[in-house]
Amino acid sequence: MTRHKEPDAREAELLQGTLDMLILKVVALEPIHGYAIVQRIQQISKDRLQIRQGSLYPALYRLENRRWLKSEWKTSEGGRDAKYYSLTRVGRQQLEQEKADWKRLCEVISLILETGE
Repeated sequence: MTRHKEPDAREAELLQGTLDMLILKVVALEPIHGYAIVQRIQQISKDRLQIRQGSLYPALYRLENRRWLKSEWKTSEGGRDAKYYSLTRVGRQQLEQEKADWKRLCEVISLILETGE
């Protein structure tokens, strides 16, 4: 008997492979701090995706190490110091590559799913 996972578990599995791309896309819109990235992804996805800080901050660290993001400390809207992230030129190129790869993957998966049984 196959057990179906709860929706949250399926979303978490999906995000493991796509979190970097989602972060790059949100940061491409404007320089933004970590907590706001979480809020923006949740807002754009109409609350269907919720990123945990335990996933976000290691991803931001990884993307910064790859030089896809750069950061600087600024004062946030709430008056606190926050690390704001922005996309580098290499990061913008990576985002375009990730989007193209994602579209190709979706096309291939659609072909498989639409094949008659």
